[in-house]
Amino acid sequence: MAHQTHAYHMVNPSPWPLTGALSALLLTSGLAMWFHFHSLTLIMFGLTSMLLTMFQWWRDIVREGTYQGHHTPVVQKGLRYGMILFITSEIFFFLGFFWAFYHSSLSPALELGGCWPPTGVRPLNPLEVPLLNTAILLASGVSITWAHHSLMESNRKQTIQALSVTIILGLYFTILQATEYYEAPFTISDGIYGSTFFVATGFHGLHVIIGSLFLMVCLMRQLFYHFTSTHHFGFEAAAWYWHFVDVVWLFLYVSIYWWGS
Repeated sequence: MAHQTHAYHMVNPSPWPLTGALSALLLTSGLAMWFHFHSLTLIMFGLTSMLLTMFQWWRDIVREGTYQGHHTPVVQKGLRYGMILFITSEIFFFLGFFWAFYHSSLSPALELGGCWPPTGVRPLNPLEVPLLNTAILLASGVSITWAHHSLMESNRKQTIQALSVTIILGLYFTILQATEYYEAPFTISDGIYGSTFFVATGFHGLHVIIGSLFLMVCLMRQLFYHFTSTHHFGFEAAAWYWHFVDVVWLFLYVSIYWWGS
């Protein structure tokens, strides 16, 4: 094998981007089949292939970064820039939902009764479950920061404890939001209010689930001694993502739950 004379990582050909894309196609097609024909076959096939792709792709990246030494300081710098750009794209993703909400609420159309919330829509009380969810996410922001500082100080036990607390809080948030959706007095088909509410909060809930998975992988890696005080970008990326999810929720709570009600 030729000696590498640079610090960059030349990634080997991988099937996982292709299988990931095909799994996403199967998932979305399966959702359509489930919604319209109540068939779970395609969505279960897509979910299984997606989980297999995720497991094997993450396994390869962990192997490259932890055991093969491909994640040099130069490569880590590139990964940091990539994560920053990804989170920036996510900010603009949510900006579109906030734009739709404020466009409709600041100047309600006559069809909505000229008021916001629209006539006939009974909004959720912002001082009940939404306030509890806000406290949960703020607490999870504290615990993920605790985990980061513990990791930088090589305190393995506290890192595991803090990561576990953050994951539990994330799962608790998801359960509460699912309960809130189940008991909501309006649906996604209730005009622009229902659409903006469920799409914005629903995509945020999806990001909480993704962030929780991200942190679960970090917890498993910490249990297997993959992270050190100076080499832990995988955890840093998860922490950045979780803080982003926290900040988006604060804007959602103030805009849609509190001001919008």
